[in-house]
Amino acid sequence: MFVKMTDELKVPVKVWLKDETCIEAECLEQAMRLAQLPFLHKWVALMPDTHVGMGMPIGGVIATKGVVIPNAVGVDIGCGMAYAGTNIKVADVHSIATGSGTFMQTLVGDILRNIPVGFNRHKKKQACATLDKAAAEIEKYAEVPELAGLLEEGYYQAGTLGGGNHFIEIQEDDEGYLCIMIHSGSRNFGKTVCDYFAKTARALNVKWYSEVPEEWRLGFLPTDTGEGKQYIDWMNLALDFAYENRSAMLKAVQDTLDRTMAKYAHADYAYTEQINCHHNYAALENHYGENVWVHRKGATRARLGERAVIPGAMGSYSYVVEGLGNEPSFCSSSHGAGRQYSRKGAMGRFTAEQVICDLKEQGVVLGKLNKADVAEESRFAYKNIDEVMENQLDLVKAVKRLKTVGVVKG
Repeated sequence: MFVKMTDELKVPVKVWLKDETCIEAECLEQAMRLAQLPFLHKWVALMPDTHVGMGMPIGGVIATKGVVIPNAVGVDIGCGMAYAGTNIKVADVHSIATGSGTFMQTLVGDILRNIPVGFNRHKKKQACATLDKAAAEIEKYAEVPELAGLLEEGYYQAGTLGGGNHFIEIQEDDEGYLCIMIHSGSRNFGKTVCDYFAKTARALNVKWYSEVPEEWRLGFLPTDTGEGKQYIDWMNLALDFAYENRSAMLKAVQDTLDRTMAKYAHADYAYTEQINCHHNYAALENHYGENVWVHRKGATRARLGERAVIPGAMGSYSYVVEGLGNEPSFCSSSHGAGRQYSRKGAMGRFTAEQVICDLKEQGVVLGKLNKADVAEESRFAYKNIDEVMENQLDLVKAVKRLKTVGVVKG
């Protein structure tokens, strides 16, 4: 870890990397703007997967006193990971012939057919306890009529993957067992909430003659104002929706695996550990004796003994980890490998054919409706996950290492 402190900063910036040569200049500049905010608690923390984001770096953690910053949570509120282990040996099922390919090809293909990806959504309303609860408490959300339509639209988005870097992976751990991993969030629900309140915050900050420059895109909302309370309510609703969205997909993948096993493998098996965790959110926590709003934007909570999932990139390794409760990081860790190239940069550097060939060489089964943009998610567009893990040995310990066997992308 290195620390950046200058005369213009109100608090230092702590970066879980070896030195400044390991971080983008623009990313560090964004962090230094954060460190000039008047309401920060202690310091800015950047995780080892950090890279440039909107207003605040991805892989950034800040604690604020009495305010929330929508762009310090991000547009995909509640984006995170779901995981389930099994006692199925990949070697026992991977290449079973099914009549439409191998076991893994059939499984990946059926998942792609059963779960809407990209901009697709369900044609019929889905069960969603989160939205049912919100409807029963509608007076809590009625003060923001501009967002009211999300409560109805959400029923069609529950249990859908989305696009970009979201994925469903079938993985093999180092002991040879099959595991399921899902990366997704609150879909359009969270984006709409963030966009609305980020715009609201910018307008109010101008009205208040805030000392935070508008071009920094760090508009804030005091938590004792109506707008601040509304954002917290809608953010928490989006978090609950994201959690349930991942849970629904995990259940759908397990159901698909169950049918495939029953039809082709005829073996007894069981599911083991399950994890569901966010990495884009703000929460009221106590750190260094004060109750503060910890914003984790592309960062995972890692309290002592807490289990979480840190994905790499398709075709590389991912990790189940256990938190070490590192207080200087506000008990946080990286949320993944972190991008090395932007999506546009990756598309310009790698071809779809290169990525598809790379996956085939590794024996990874790819499920994707449109492969033209697959280069956006090349494993080479991301940082080396093992280097990221090496830089956060004081934040988490690895419990399980996983390798991609099959992947579904939006």
